[in-house]
Amino acid sequence: MNISVQAAPDGISKQQAVDIVTQTYPGRVLGVKRKSDVFQVKILNDSGKVRVIQVDTESGSILSGHSSDEHSGKRTGK
Repeated sequence: MNISVQAAPDGISKQQAVDIVTQTYPGRVLGVKRKSDVFQVKILNDSGKVRVIQVDTESGSILSGHSSDEHSGKRTGK
């Protein structure tokens, strides 16, 4: 799905990033952080999974999304 957003000359706002993400990934927004040229939007979906979706601050394009849980990054191997 292509979502068209009219970005301001200085890029999109946090609210616009949230709106873009929730159209594709419905759920409860847990937080939004701006890191360099991306907004990281953290979403809790209906099945209890947390996803962090990255949105380009200039174009509003979704760059990537990944799932995480309470053990992500804390354990490697078996």
